[in-house]
Parts: sequence; C-alpha cells; structure tokens
Amino acid sequence: MSLFSNLFSKEKKETLDKGLEKSKESFFGKLSKALVGKSKVDDEVLDNLEEILVGSDVGIDTTVKIIERIQQRVARDKYVGTDELDRILKEEIAGLLAENQTSDIQDFDTPVDKKPFVLMVVGVNGVGKTTTIGKLAAQYKKHGKQVVLGAADTFRAAAVDQLKLWGTRVGVPVIAKGMNTDPSAVAYEAVEEGVRLQADVIIIDTAGRLHTKVNLMAELSKIRRVIQKVIPDAPHEVLLVLDGSTGQNALIQAREFTKATEVTALAITKLDGTAKGGVVIGISEEFKIPVKYIGVGEKVDDLQVFNKAEFVDSLFKRN
Repeated sequence: MSLFSNLFSKEKKETLDKGLEKSKESFFGKLSKALVGKSKVDDEVLDNLEEILVGSDVGIDTTVKIIERIQQRVARDKYVGTDELDRILKEEIAGLLAENQTSDIQDFDTPVDKKPFVLMVVGVNGVGKTTTIGKLAAQYKKHGKQVVLGAADTFRAAAVDQLKLWGTRVGVPVIAKGMNTDPSAVAYEAVEEGVRLQADVIIIDTAGRLHTKVNLMAELSKIRRVIQKVIPDAPHEVLLVLDGSTGQNALIQAREFTKATEVTALAITKLDGTAKGGVVIGISEEFKIPVKYIGVGEKVDDLQVFNKAEFVDSLFKRN
C-alpha cells in the first residue's frame, strides 16, 4: 500500500523516487542475493540483513534496533516468510522515524508568531550549505515570503560570492561585508536589515569549519548573542546541513556540531548521487533532531521538505 500523502504532488514524488534510486537498487540488490534459497526469516537472514543495513549507512546502533524489532516479530509470529521481509522492514523503519522528532512540515512554512523568522545555517565546507541556503531562499520566495540573506561565512571568499550570486538569481537582498570580516557583524546587519524591510525570513550563513570545536562554539555563540540584540529570541532555528553521500562521515559531523551548538533541524543533501540514503534513517534515530529538508537533485525544486512516509515509500518501492 502506498503511503502517498496529499502534501506531495505527483511531480515531487517522482523526483523523490528518482533521487533515491541508487540507494534503493543497492539495498534491494544485496537483499535479493541474501535471500536466495531462503523461505523464512532465520538467524542467517537476519545476520545478512544486519550487514546490508550497516553497509547502507543506516548506522550500527540504528541497525541493531531494527534487527531487534524484526527478531521480536519473528518470535511472536513463529514463522515469517522472506516474502514478508520487505513489508516488515518498511513498517519498522517507518515506525522508527515516526517515534523520533522527525516531523513533516507543511511545505516551506514559518511560524506565524515569528516574523522575521531567523534561520542560522551551519555545516562544514563542501556539504552544499550555501547552495541549500540559496534553494531555501528561492522556495520561501516562491511561497510568497520576503527573504534577506546574511553572508557570515567570511572565511571563504567563494562562500560570500556564491551567496551573492544566489541573491541575484533569486531576487533577494544579501548583506555582505566581504572576506575576513567579523561574521557576527554581518549577522547583526542582516537581522537589522530584515527587521527594517519587514522580511518574513532571514537566513544567516556561517563558517564551515571544524578544526577546533572551541573556536566553532565561540564563533556561533557570538553570532547568537549579536542577533539577540535585535531579536531577543533569535535564531529561531539552527539548521545543520549534511552531505548524505558521505555516509558515516555525515553522522560524525552531526555529532561534532551538536556538541558545539544547539542544532534544531537537519538538511541532508546530495541523496540523488549516492547509494547511502540509509544515512537519513541513522541520523534521525541517533540525534532525535528533525530532518526537515532533503536534497534529491540539482534543481531548486529538488530541495524538498522531508516527509517520512514518502521517503520510506520511495526507498521500498519495487519497480
């Protein structure tokens, strides 16, 4: 039975299906080989399934939890055929995602009581952080919101220039002071300008460095403090961008950033170019932080709001 919801248009669903194609093919290819000659789910099948899940970057802890749940069902039902494994696995993964704080948002919404809604974006260089900000700005604008961007990743000239290009492309103002300027000063000016323009959304880019957690924590804390001089309860969201194609490395980055600052939401990019889509399940389960957006292609509209039912449906859809 399809878990297709009204939130998703047919076009979005097709994009998601296509974006997860490599992950799905890799997973089911390995699973099919593991089940050759097997009629029921026994210890050998579960051992093979555990290896496949870990190899799909679901993560060891999350894999153990999934296997334990399936073992309980096998023990309860006495006999579980291998033809039922797809359905059971799908149900258990959907159940895990439902239990976590991963919640489906209604498109590119912002809280009605937060205007401007201030979003601080963090993540290491190369994960698609600035591109994600540009796509978010485009999506917010498409949904009728006025957006201001702040180029506070001042340690990389390319980051500032890239954000300016996105601003021009999308048609939104970008507050920038160039390279090697104080990031918190840029963030302050961006928030001030957002308030002046009565913007709906202010998105602040931050430096993508992890060389020492102490420096990172100090820098992000300072940005928070100066933003709060203008809007006391900001930032309203801290979005961590992770590259899904790096698999377990994305989990490691998530651990480091959640230690350095309070992360409230996740965006997982580049899922279309990898067989490591299972990392979304592992990250969601380990950190209990909502996966809010996923990137399943290069086009602006290929940054989608994460819908757990649709994600699991696409991951398990047999052609």
